Amino acid sequence: MALVVFLRGVNVGGHRTFRPTALAARLQHLGVVNIGAAGTFVIRARVSRAKLRAELARRLPFETTIAVCDGRDITKLIDSDPFSGERASPDVVRFISVLTRSPRLKPKLPRTFPPQGTWLVKVLARQGCFIVGEYRRQMGTIGHLGRIDGLFGVPVTTRNWSTIASIGVVLAAMPAKTTSAL
Repeated sequence: MALVVFLRGVNVGGHRTFRPTALAARLQHLGVVNIGAAGTFVIRARVSRAKLRAELARRLPFETTIAVCDGRDITKLIDSDPFSGERASPDVVRFISVLTRSPRLKPKLPRTFPPQGTWLVKVLARQGCFIVGEYRRQMGTIGHLGRIDGLFGVPVTTRNWSTIASIGVVLAAMPAKTTSAL
């Protein structure tokens, strides 16, 4: 099964910048597909997580946290339709945060930030290594997104739902068996 890689805090605000397409080209032997500019990749070749992390760390021009999950978990997430109970609104963005390791805390959900008044970030649910939520397109939202780390006690990395859907398209187009690499 394919692996999906999420790099944390890259190409944001001029910090830890790199060209994901160039990295994907250097990892061509792993059948890498780059998804967007935020450091999201589908790894189509069979490779252990440890070897994948080592190769990514060796090729990146900086240190960063790397979250890796199985492609089948992304497919299950998409199939579960995690936003089915939420109304779509043009000023609200649906997101998925990926836990970088097992959470130390298991908070009661849903949870909003700020806790009183109009919410800017709403954490709806946790599904395995994924945190399902929504945020409003307003100033101050980014600071509240950062509070998700503290809520679960481990670093998370966040992607727009449309990015997750793009990963799903790549995964759906893959043949049933993948080839070995490394």
